[in-house]
Amino acid sequence: MKPEIISRVPQGRARPTPLLFVHGAFVGAWCWDEYFLAYFAERGYAAHAVSLRGHGGSPGQETLAVTGVDDYVADMLFAAEQFKRPPVLIGHSMGGIVVQRGLKRSNAPAAVLMASVPPQGLMGSAFLLAAQNPQLFREINLIQHARPRHATPEGMRKALFSETMAEDEVLKHCMRMQPESQRALFDLSWPQYFWIGDTRNEPVLVLGAGNDAFFPPFMTEATARLHGTEAVIFSGMAHAMMLEPAWRSVADRIALWLGGQGL
Repeated sequence: MKPEIISRVPQGRARPTPLLFVHGAFVGAWCWDEYFLAYFAERGYAAHAVSLRGHGGSPGQETLAVTGVDDYVADMLFAAEQFKRPPVLIGHSMGGIVVQRGLKRSNAPAAVLMASVPPQGLMGSAFLLAAQNPQLFREINLIQHARPRHATPEGMRKALFSETMAEDEVLKHCMRMQPESQRALFDLSWPQYFWIGDTRNEPVLVLGAGNDAFFPPFMTEATARLHGTEAVIFSGMAHAMMLEPAWRSVADRIALWLGGQGL
């Protein structure tokens, strides 16, 4: 199965190490093409985003319900093999787990995790949200149970975006969202330590959002500890970090870190 790959490349000679962006649940490669791909291409990187099977322009919609996280890892590894050099892997939310599961098998020189599903899995996050904010938990379940377009724009804003996000932007992104694999969500419900393994030999940048309704900072910090590093938390930012009004601050932090790694 050949997944969709959206690419933005520099006008001149590209840096030797490409970037591969991996999206989270309910979206596709398009979420990176809003801002991030062009941003990094302007800075000399060949920037690519893969749509995991059943998402965006990739095949597999008819079997999405039975698609698991291991299938998504296979899609990411297939995409990574299309480049002359192993790319830096950059994953958001569910894509963060996809990156961590595939990191050892990809020869990637580094990884970036943005608002990643924590190593404890989704279940703890769901219980915490249900207890603290039942109304928001209901809105998120409208997204999670294969009906993202049935969620209200205000519910989508509270789940994914900051208060500063313009309403027309919320609606635009809402209309592009799609159902997620129930099997993949089940796979993510459980602790992920067994599949992630020890990744402390590869440099990993862990980023989180201070107002993340899904994964609050203490969960992002647990991800950072797993990789022997410290999390960078963006205060006032919500879960969809690559689409937020302040997305550039996240991109700038990644670019600075990549430069520091000699990439």
